[in-house]
Amino acid sequence: MLTDLDHIRLTDRPLIVCDVDDVVLQFAAPFESFLQTRGHRLLPRSFKLTGNIVSGADESVIEALAVKALIDDFFVEQERWQTPFADAVDTIHALGQDADLVFLTAMPPRHAEVRRRLLDQLTLTFPMIATEEAKGPMVAALLGNRPLPVAFVDDMVHNLHSVGQHVPDCLLIYLPPPLEIFRFAPEPPETVRRVGTWAEASELIRSHFAG
Repeated sequence: MLTDLDHIRLTDRPLIVCDVDDVVLQFAAPFESFLQTRGHRLLPRSFKLTGNIVSGADESVIEALAVKALIDDFFVEQERWQTPFADAVDTIHALGQDADLVFLTAMPPRHAEVRRRLLDQLTLTFPMIATEEAKGPMVAALLGNRPLPVAFVDDMVHNLHSVGQHVPDCLLIYLPPPLEIFRFAPEPPETVRRVGTWAEASELIRSHFAG
């Protein structure tokens, strides 16, 4: 199981834990395209999917269970839809030369094999954990008692908050994609560093590790 931490082999280098959807791989934009193939549209009226996905025919709101099924279908077909953000692959490889890197992707573990295959196709062969559990305890478990610096990159404020609670010394980086729906996202706390590109994230991470 990819949710089992036993397959993660860390060294005596700093640790980077990184989200995948809308951080490494585009999610919201291709999901909108996917919805169109199903006759639906995404109306960014708030920072959520449920309630904002509507029928293309009459704009009636798609119910929560149907939204969940659509997301599930998208993850089944993710190899067809999802591509990496510009500079993500090269920057992650460069960071991985000096640090251990683990992908912590928030998705049902049943889709982990497809996600693993897609990342491998992109040469992103770093270890991966697929889980719907809170990310703070997961990052804390990964770090363990290792007295080494750690950085966490995500596009969801609640995940950054969770990691900050469980790993107080962690560098928390908020990397939201340039999408309209993220205008409605909550503001991160002052302990979180907000960036707009992977180049900015890399600079912060390297500075944190050097310090």
